[in-house]
Amino acid sequence: MEYVRLGKSGLKVSRLCLGAMTYGSSEWRPWVLNEAESRPFITRAVELGINFFDTADMYSRGASEEVLGRALKDLGARDRFVIATKAFYSITDGPNTGGLSRKHLFAAIDASLKRLGTDYVDLYQIHRFDPDTPITETLEALHDIVRAGKARYIGASSMLSWQFAKMLYVADRHGWTRFVSMQNHYNLVYREEEREMLPLCREEGIGLIPWSPLARGFLAGNRRGDDRGETSRARTDGFAHELYYRESDFDVADRVVEVASRHAVKPTQVALAWLLSRPGLTAPIVGASKLPHLDDAVAALEVTLSSDDLAYLEAPYRPHPVLGFDPTPSR
Repeated sequence: MEYVRLGKSGLKVSRLCLGAMTYGSSEWRPWVLNEAESRPFITRAVELGINFFDTADMYSRGASEEVLGRALKDLGARDRFVIATKAFYSITDGPNTGGLSRKHLFAAIDASLKRLGTDYVDLYQIHRFDPDTPITETLEALHDIVRAGKARYIGASSMLSWQFAKMLYVADRHGWTRFVSMQNHYNLVYREEEREMLPLCREEGIGLIPWSPLARGFLAGNRRGDDRGETSRARTDGFAHELYYRESDFDVADRVVEVASRHAVKPTQVALAWLLSRPGLTAPIVGASKLPHLDDAVAALEVTLSSDDLAYLEAPYRPHPVLGFDPTPSR
């Protein structure tokens, strides 16, 4: 396993991050693994050298944090692991149970720490941009959370690049804690982030930890038309059909299969190897519902693609509208 700095920070993270959205409670989503089923994946990740784990309070309405926290507590000392969680979405009823207000963020971090069974998280992320709360209120609250020792670093997730740029500017202007990472939607069939967000993050020294690096399994190269794939998640994941399944997306996936055949590796490994070759990219967030998928992901670190391979994979791409988050959210 390789370990790299998260952006310009001194925090060292594994080149892959295990996403814990798949682990928690099947009552939330039918494809989610319950605790007993989840434990082997977290254990295997640690055995493979992964030290970076990402979850969110909304995943399984908090059960994901509980499952991850208990597993890591049994697997080693707290300082061995980099634990990241997120806040924004409401997981209970009430007018102040979502968004990025000071009230909600203070309540959310305390609830997450309790579920995770830890005194602090290494990376506390805003899950989305909140147009209903002043940026100054959000950033000062995050700064105070760090000052209180409840988070070591802060990060952000999917938003428009001008929104992120404004948040960075306001934090710098007030001397508040700066974001060290951006968790955005980025893979071979969704590359719109290359226009503005990726150059902004590289210029500002922000570590990139993209979600859905395999396009929710689409880049395995085994999908056709209405065929949603072999796993329970693939068959019931309507969100994936909203994101991908254009004709040009299938053209890209076909080339992934072709390049994988030439290298005698799996298509998912080629898709990850392409992503890992991108400048400024720190650690893709991978999910796994079958143990071999986790081993395959780590093996992708050994796959080297030539410049001709990269150009061949990228050529069929066609522009997409903003996908993966609402660019004009309202609650």
